[in-house]
Amino acid sequence: MRFGFYLPTRGPLANRRGLKALLETGEEAGFSSVMVADHIVVPTSIESAYPYTVGGNFVSKGECLEQLTLMTFVAAATEKLRIVSSVMIVPHRNPVHCAKAIATADLLSEGRVTVGVGVGWMAEEFAALDAADFAKRGRVTDEYITIWKKLWTGDAVSYEGDFYRFQELYCQPPPVQKPHPPIWIGGHSNPALRRVARLGDGWHPVGATAASPLPPSEMAVKLAFLRELTEAEGRDFDALTISYKAPIYDGGKPPHGEERRLFTGGTTAAIDDIAAMAEVGVDELVFDFRGETIADSLTAMQSFTENVMENVGKQS
Repeated sequence: MRFGFYLPTRGPLANRRGLKALLETGEEAGFSSVMVADHIVVPTSIESAYPYTVGGNFVSKGECLEQLTLMTFVAAATEKLRIVSSVMIVPHRNPVHCAKAIATADLLSEGRVTVGVGVGWMAEEFAALDAADFAKRGRVTDEYITIWKKLWTGDAVSYEGDFYRFQELYCQPPPVQKPHPPIWIGGHSNPALRRVARLGDGWHPVGATAASPLPPSEMAVKLAFLRELTEAEGRDFDALTISYKAPIYDGGKPPHGEERRLFTGGTTAAIDDIAAMAEVGVDELVFDFRGETIADSLTAMQSFTENVMENVGKQS
């Protein structure tokens, strides 16, 4: 099992000092990857339902570092961590410009970029950015990914699609990774799984939340369905990376009388949950150590490293 962690994109740690402290500690501890989230702007009035809270509420004062810019910072500040856009809202950005920016980040990181992608959920942010039609965002995402791959793997290329077109051009230099940086598809709906089967190199869902718990039993069912879809596309299911995001790691005991949330309830319970995820085919788990201060965040990360990461596989 590999482990990743969330990087702050807003709040008290989203600055050079806080980011560097988390990145240096995570790399030294042996984490495999770091997640960089994506919001460009946050409207003051949001009616769209956030999919990862039970009530659909999204709490933000609007502060957010830009994802691709932050990924290049991470590339410069690290040597080994895989840098994952988690996830990039594909329709927000011009596909040609975005392909160039991703290729640049991959080159400057010497081949450490993974492109986690999603279709987005906030119609108001789409409108503010004058982005593609929110109602057609799934089809737009598929087309933009196709454009990226064409630009990354071709020489002089052109494209004529339903949502974007361009005459023959060069988009050089290409990414370091061949044929291109891995593309991980976020979400766990059936359309998302179909997108993985057609276009993805990995599946990157969010679980372990009250709104989308995705326990091992449900993961097993979805992975079996994903295998069917992938093989129907003539692709190799076993070549996919399965990376599961668990937004909060909490080693404390759950409140009395409440059902235990995945990866909580103490070290032994967390390790057992990790083993169960490995058993159903999860390759990587991503945890959240972000706190109010750098010290809080580093303490949580170091506790996980010492109590969980270093003991995975040792318990019978």
